[in-house]
Amino acid sequence: MTLRWGVLGLGTISRAIHLPLIARSPGHDLAAVADLDPDRCAELAAAYGARALTPEELFAAGDVDAVLVATPGRHAAHAVTALEAGKHVLAEKPFALSAEEVGAAITVARRTGLHLQVGYMKVHDRSVDVVGAALPELGAVRLVQISVRHPVDAPQVEHLRTAPPAPLPTAAVPLVAADDAAEERALDASVGADTSPALRRLFRSVLCGSVVHELSLLRGLGFGTPEFDHVDLLAWEGGAPPTVFATGRLDGGARFVLDWAWTPDRPDYTETVRITTTAGEVVVDVAPPYRLDATSQVTVTGPDGTHHPPAGADGAFQRQLEAFAAAVSGSAPHPGSAPEGALHDLAALQRIVELAR
Repeated sequence: MTLRWGVLGLGTISRAIHLPLIARSPGHDLAAVADLDPDRCAELAAAYGARALTPEELFAAGDVDAVLVATPGRHAAHAVTALEAGKHVLAEKPFALSAEEVGAAITVARRTGLHLQVGYMKVHDRSVDVVGAALPELGAVRLVQISVRHPVDAPQVEHLRTAPPAPLPTAAVPLVAADDAAEERALDASVGADTSPALRRLFRSVLCGSVVHELSLLRGLGFGTPEFDHVDLLAWEGGAPPTVFATGRLDGGARFVLDWAWTPDRPDYTETVRITTTAGEVVVDVAPPYRLDATSQVTVTGPDGTHHPPAGADGAFQRQLEAFAAAVSGSAPHPGSAPEGALHDLAALQRIVELAR
């Protein structure tokens, strides 16, 4: 069976990851692309031998089995439209900014019987399997730490050599304005209309845009969603994102520490997971984003010394696509990327905002 894809939204993540990945993968066909920028749409359609469509045409296309939603902002509303049109959906994060949006999408997916998967690619990283195999030999888990150093996007995507996006066509401006208004309503529902603009930006951009990946990774590793009990926001200056320092408790009683720092003057994104146990530790240097075949590196230290088990050559995005195709074909969906996980994420991120008030 060949899965025929339509990609909605042709920004950086689509150009860096999704378009080349679908195009090269056996059993997958890039049938169509759609974007509010018709020139970009036509250019990428020609480059990949796909049809250039409007979003409405993409949802209605008879030769599209699955839609990959990679538009700016939240994605649940487009996911619902695609599901109602009879398409399976792989939706980028943030999936939604409110529990109501998530619930509506889950309801439609269950009613239609179609597969809905959230783009939590880190739960598909092969290092998750390696860590799962190593931990039982290392005693009880006492502490899990995740450290993220997040630069601006430009140096992360220099290898793509893409031109800056052109201004939106005039016809697209009302659509964007309507989506922005819907996003503000979702933020009102999640963090309250009386929450400060700075905390709303933190929730929208840092927490739902980046930290959500770390929460999904914790679930993938079997630790569940943390119950946060302390938050510090440091170096909150102007409009720049603050450093987020948060602590909480995980399933099984282990403590969790998250430190997320905005580092605009460094060129590289880094993320480290450190799991401390009673008999050793496991460290994962997580693969950077925007690198299709980048792989994570694992270091295990135990009573027998330190070693580096191979985490596999296939990257998390590749395995995410394979998991999606398997679920569409009837295999059990990967639990770590189910939309229900987005509900747990939102609750945890709302708790961070509550503690930061």
